[in-house]
Amino acid sequence: MTKLPVKAYKNLDFLQSSAARSIRVQCELVEPGERLKTNEISNTVVFFGSARTKAPEEAARELRTAQQQATTDDSPAAKAALELAERNNKMARYYKDAMELAKRLTEWSVENHAAPDRFNVCTGGGPGIMEAANRGAQLGGGKSIGMNISLPFEQSPNGFQNPELCFEFHYFFVRKFWLFHPAKALIVFPGGFGTFDEMFELLTLIQTEKTDGYLPIVLYGTEYWNEVMNLDAMVKWGTIAAADIHLMSKFDEVDAAFDFLTAELDRCYS
Repeated sequence: MTKLPVKAYKNLDFLQSSAARSIRVQCELVEPGERLKTNEISNTVVFFGSARTKAPEEAARELRTAQQQATTDDSPAAKAALELAERNNKMARYYKDAMELAKRLTEWSVENHAAPDRFNVCTGGGPGIMEAANRGAQLGGGKSIGMNISLPFEQSPNGFQNPELCFEFHYFFVRKFWLFHPAKALIVFPGGFGTFDEMFELLTLIQTEKTDGYLPIVLYGTEYWNEVMNLDAMVKWGTIAAADIHLMSKFDEVDAAFDFLTAELDRCYS
């Protein structure tokens, strides 16, 4: 009997070729939506922030080790290690606060909203602040969503996501679509290029009225944001309007951020 040829949609060599890139993009656009629908998820609260932020217990342990090393070693390498450990220990408070805020938002939504109207914590799926928020969502008894991205240095999904809601993307722009499309609020902790990229893309969508409506945006960590981002200077130079500054609200305490977000989500989406 003559062997049947492979159908095009089962031909992995073709599907992984440059010619089939548009098909792979389409898969990443469609499949996550079906999975979210199956799990009755239509609203998310998205946490952004540095993947380098360490958990407090890990940061404290590394600081103790660096301090002990510095007592007997005054080399430049030992001094640099101590400076890094001190910085990581300072930043660890944001891991703790992200975990607590995600936990409280999840508990609040589980108590007050039935699926699919519930607000579910979603992150970029990696370590640092993303891990903290996913961890908090699990502690809060809710679903924990991660939109991971495949990177050359092999970022692995953190272990605090629901397996059925752990996504793996190849294309950054499709990943951003799914981070933003179901989002009803955005919480941005101190972060680097990736955090700024995601935050400013969403700000651009809001500014140009490409979103469905108002979206509360929290910048958490006033000291950091005031130092690294001077929006007043942009107003001064006329590159943004004065009103654009009010698209974001800054907070330093979990209680204040929680009260603001729950009030805004109830006001806009109840």
